Amino acid sequence: MKFLQSTPAWDASPPDVWQDWQLHRLRHYLKERVIPFSAHYRRLFAAHDLHPEDIYTYDDWSKVPFTTKSHLTVPRDQQREFVLMPSQEVLRREWGVLWNTVFHGPGFARSALEQEFRPVMMTSTTGRSAEPVPFLFTRHDLHNLDTTGRRLMEVGGSRRDWRHVNTFPYAPHLAFWQAHHAGLGFGTFMLSTGGGKVMGTEGNIGLIDKIRPEVIIGMPTFLYHLLREAVEGRRLWPQIRRIVLGGEKVAEGMRAKLLVLAQELGADDVHIISTYGFTEAKMALPECPTHLGVSSSGFHISPELAFFEIVHPVTGRPVPEGHAGEIVFTPLDARGTVVLRYRTGDIAEGGMTWTRCPHCGRLSPRLNGPISRVSEVRELHLDKVKGTLVNFNILEHLLDDMKGVAAWQVELRKHDDDPMEVDEILLHVTPETGVNTQDLGHRLERRFAEVTEVRPNEIHFHDLAGLRARLGVGRLLKEAKILDARPGAGAPVAAPALQA
Repeated sequence: MKFLQSTPAWDASPPDVWQDWQLHRLRHYLKERVIPFSAHYRRLFAAHDLHPEDIYTYDDWSKVPFTTKSHLTVPRDQQREFVLMPSQEVLRREWGVLWNTVFHGPGFARSALEQEFRPVMMTSTTGRSAEPVPFLFTRHDLHNLDTTGRRLMEVGGSRRDWRHVNTFPYAPHLAFWQAHHAGLGFGTFMLSTGGGKVMGTEGNIGLIDKIRPEVIIGMPTFLYHLLREAVEGRRLWPQIRRIVLGGEKVAEGMRAKLLVLAQELGADDVHIISTYGFTEAKMALPECPTHLGVSSSGFHISPELAFFEIVHPVTGRPVPEGHAGEIVFTPLDARGTVVLRYRTGDIAEGGMTWTRCPHCGRLSPRLNGPISRVSEVRELHLDKVKGTLVNFNILEHLLDDMKGVAAWQVELRKHDDDPMEVDEILLHVTPETGVNTQDLGHRLERRFAEVTEVRPNEIHFHDLAGLRARLGVGRLLKEAKILDARPGAGAPVAAPALQA
């Protein structure tokens, strides 16, 4: 695929260079790869009389309709329409194919095309509220996954002589494969354990005892329980330098708890780092190591691989730099499954910025968190009259930040399990050792009311093993911190309007 402009340095080029370059790249990517080879977008552009050659400004690009999760939750034959499936007739006329055929022979040309377009790996969405959606990778995509993985290591301050343990579950899930390719791309030791489902918490602890890794990678909830058990088992892991989190959003309170546990294990110089990724992007974004209480760097974007927009979650219009809004994603170099202007349903509370990172000095654009989910704003019918919107993103931060709470789960159910009855909120809690449960219960009720204007109907206290079982730690890909047990529940509602 030919580009007339050289690629700028991903982390050292000013915004005006990138903005011109990204629009140029986008035009060529659409013209040469997406529109010819994606049945869905070829039909979409034709229906709206859109042409890649006409996209010269962000206003031009905003005329392209959004892609949403509903476009992907369709029968398998329609999902294939998002896969780049090259036409032999078009490829035979492409300069790159002609060049390879003439100068390297037809066998070489065929091999190059297979590396670019033949699907060789699949990940899928986790399917909490809908059927999992497959996303296909080609070897071209895996090369990009190596690149973004290497940048995760570099921005996170890892070293090649450090040992890394990846505790993400073995699954067709982006988090596992991004961590795996981070090791490959960076050229370092990476041991994947498969998480609790494969080896159990004790098995993971035993391996960490033997390997003595400087970096442990995994889901926040699982790593919290793993470190807690290691502390209870009087392990000493002073070599730990990084705890890298992915797959779930991370509240400041969870970071603090992980830091305390790491220090109890003897790790006095450790950084807790989170990442941001989603299946449709086929990549994860890193943040810089910072100390607790120091503002996050935000998540560094690879601007030659991805174009991010921040839009108002209700109107869909762009918001000013640094303002909160929904994250919209477009790839600039993907093959396999491709989505354009994909509405993630994630809200970046700090928007996006092109300013120099105050921690590492990089000039790459950054998404500023905290990042929350539109779908976690749910309607509860707490009386017979009207529904109440409750933002469970806020509740998660409240519970993770609450002192005295070791672990928790929010359960939503119908009164007496009757579908026609009102909704109830049950809070399941494991208190920290020595905490008075009556006092903790009063504090939880009061904070619930202050933040959400509702109170839990019941608070149940559990030992840690019992709550781990409820959460599905080591059993589920993502632990069930919000368990919606209402009949037919799980459908999100529109988020409250943000100030533009």
